[in-house]
Amino acid sequence: MPAPCDPAYAPIGDVSTALLMIDSRLKTLYSGRTTTDPEQQELIDQYTDSMTPQGARDVLDGACTLIYMYMKWLRLAHAEHDRDVVEYVVPSLVATLRQMPRSVGPEAIPTMVGLVVASAMELSPSLWRQQYGTWTKVEMTALEATATLLAEHINRITDDQDFATRIITDALTRAEEDAEGEDDEEGEEDD
Repeated sequence: MPAPCDPAYAPIGDVSTALLMIDSRLKTLYSGRTTTDPEQQELIDQYTDSMTPQGARDVLDGACTLIYMYMKWLRLAHAEHDRDVVEYVVPSLVATLRQMPRSVGPEAIPTMVGLVVASAMELSPSLWRQQYGTWTKVEMTALEATATLLAEHINRITDDQDFATRIITDALTRAEEDAEGEDDEEGEEDD
């Protein structure tokens, strides 16, 4: 019987939009600015304002997918050095989230830790969170911050400011190519 939080049954969501938002935050962070580029922020605001409730859920699921993929990369990287990813990632994540009281309410931090630990245990963070009801507004901001902090952690480990974004875009490209290959194979069988 499959586990209720098995990633195979989790919605992938709108990973592209979630990645766009995280990449925008990373670029702001690395530029030394305290706010997002006004043009990019306007595009993000326009997009989010036009989102349907389902579109918003898709972006939330996409952000959870990013957290899962980032934690998978971190889990494998830490395993190469016989280190526990939870021990090395969660304390610094919590410390940083606690330093962001205007953006991340303290009540959201335990949920973010749960998402990260679920991902570290190869469970779907979105299915794990789903067990506890609907998302709260404070959790949505914290979710974006958590995904950004994990991406920044990966970039710092690799000493490459675009590495976390690149591993996701590469995975999306591979998935798209695999899907196209399957479509081609089905077309050949029909002939």
